[in-house]
Amino acid sequence: MPFRNDTAGLPRLGLGPRALDDYEMLLNGAFAPLSSFMGRADYESCLRTMRLADGRLFPLPITLPVDEALPAGTRVMLTHPGGEALASLDVSETFEIDPEVEARALISSADTAHPYTRELMAGPRWRAAGRLTPLRPLPRADFADLRLSPAQVRERVAALGRKNVVAFQTRNPLHRSHEELIKRAARSLEATVLLHPVVGLTKPGDIDHFTRVRTYRALVERHFEPGSILLALLPLAMRMAGPREALLHAIIRKNHGATHFIVGRDHAGPGLDSAGRPFFGPYEAQELVGKHADEIGIGMVPFREMVYLEDEDRFEEEHKTPPGARVRSISGSEVRQHLLDGRPLPDWFTRKETALILQEAHPPRAMQGFCVWFTGLSGAGKSTTANALRALLMERGRTVTLLDGDEVRAHLSKGLGFSRADRDENILRIGYVASEVVRHRGIAICAAISPFREARERCRALMGEAFIEVFMDTPLAVCESRDVKGLYARARAGELRGFTGIDDPYETPASPEVRLFESKATALDNARTILGILEEKGFLRH
Repeated sequence: MPFRNDTAGLPRLGLGPRALDDYEMLLNGAFAPLSSFMGRADYESCLRTMRLADGRLFPLPITLPVDEALPAGTRVMLTHPGGEALASLDVSETFEIDPEVEARALISSADTAHPYTRELMAGPRWRAAGRLTPLRPLPRADFADLRLSPAQVRERVAALGRKNVVAFQTRNPLHRSHEELIKRAARSLEATVLLHPVVGLTKPGDIDHFTRVRTYRALVERHFEPGSILLALLPLAMRMAGPREALLHAIIRKNHGATHFIVGRDHAGPGLDSAGRPFFGPYEAQELVGKHADEIGIGMVPFREMVYLEDEDRFEEEHKTPPGARVRSISGSEVRQHLLDGRPLPDWFTRKETALILQEAHPPRAMQGFCVWFTGLSGAGKSTTANALRALLMERGRTVTLLDGDEVRAHLSKGLGFSRADRDENILRIGYVASEVVRHRGIAICAAISPFREARERCRALMGEAFIEVFMDTPLAVCESRDVKGLYARARAGELRGFTGIDDPYETPASPEVRLFESKATALDNARTILGILEEKGFLRH
């Protein structure tokens, strides 16, 4: 697409992380035959038939979320999260989706244990479509030499001189079993390997792409024959849609010049549903890609589970294991536990270079950051206990950031009122700052009333297991008796409206990690209780 610069005066539409990745894939041709965000006809046809309205195969909807309907003929400017103008969109239509219908079409379930379903249910319902006109290239500063367009990948694999190209999709670090599988596939097909990891939006909790790409690069440079492999990055936002997603992955790799594509067991599966069952069968993805392989023009190579034969010091496909052989394997959860515990990954399982990079990026839990989030009524003892906890943690040599509700209101949230929306915004600002502290391996202690459960849960989502909710369960009568600022008295007199606990609700936590009764123990005792729980969870050394 040509670039242009007539952006003056256009209304701005910021692209979120998923839409940004989708835009890049549309722009560079990775989503061919799709070249713009879907309109209603393509969207509905895709959900029903896995095809665009004109019949061409395309199994997942690629749409542009907007907060409201936009009149046809409107021109808007699509912007990067940093504010830079990326493209103009001449809106031809907007349409409303039903998130549950989409979820059931893609995943055969509306269970919000699925991350994409959860995202759909919480996001805007409107979608905009129209002609995209790029204004400038998408700014990507990291690994610029590996961010290759489909055309660049096709040119480079062709230059390596082999007729066949086998592509491998991954969103995880590669261990020795993966390496063995890739090399076997390449040998059997006399093919160049296209190592094509996803560096867009993946599953929550996945290892960040910066760490993963460092491991891929070390593996390619040291453990593959020169000229046998091309490492290129794919800015795909995954839906974790199992078989349908595997089919899209195959189309994408065909667009990059691959002749064969390795499809994993439970390919693009999100894990277990809320009842503890897999969302998809283990081989559904392989069956669907195999069914459409000829139409796509790509060969499907099934991923076979590899195990380590301890006595023979080699890997073998699980179904070919000799009877009685001693086999070893490590699951993804066991890898994470090794890292959390600070235990080295065994040499048979992963290359030393990979293990070192993972250990540097993911230190033991006792060296990671965490957030202690105090919630409760005004006067419940949040700030007093938070200050005592801060002192005990600093006594242990840890660096602590204390975000107290009153101080945040005076600085970070100055100007916000006390409406439901403003209160939620205040809490989300605290949560964002705390998540950044945690991400950089610091400790954040937050002490704010945070009356609404939804806002607290959104903060939890930013930090996952590193979020420790402490409910100061102090009776209202006790809180009122302490009324140092006179706020309860003013609220009772009707001088202060919308005061939490009097004429505005406080939603108690459903399952806090810690429940404290400040009226029955000193702040120091409660701080010591929290310290003990942090030790039990591994965030502090005993």
